[in-house]
Amino acid sequence: MSIWWSLHLRRDAASVPLARRLLLGTMESAGVDPDISYDLSVALSEACANAVEHGGGTVPSEAYRVTAYLDGEKCRIEVTDSGPGFAPSPAPRPVRADSEHGRGLYLIRELADHVHIAVKPGREGTIVSFDKILKWREDAPLMAV
Repeated sequence: MSIWWSLHLRRDAASVPLARRLLLGTMESAGVDPDISYDLSVALSEACANAVEHGGGTVPSEAYRVTAYLDGEKCRIEVTDSGPGFAPSPAPRPVRADSEHGRGLYLIRELADHVHIAVKPGREGTIVSFDKILKWREDAPLMAV
């Protein structure tokens, strides 16, 4: 079983729950375990929030892209923006519990099995991709065989 979709979204806070709901709906329809779906939806929300806040120049209407792949036993999500890019630290840095900023990448790393952050080659922008091994409900209509 393989499902994929891609969204081209405005850098607006209202786009974050849209992407999250689409991911949750896709996973529920496919029969993915709700705990796995929830973890990935939180990670996606954090990646989208980062793209909205940091992923472009001074024009908030610039877009970012979200692509999700459910392929066999794995889900991969990519969030691509056109911002200035950054050099991520190889290891997650501790974040204070009362901090209002800086927890997004830390949460993504905690919730996903594998995380890759890269600057787009030859131009500005960041690609945050992460994946997680899927678990399925017993009644899953699209469970990988």
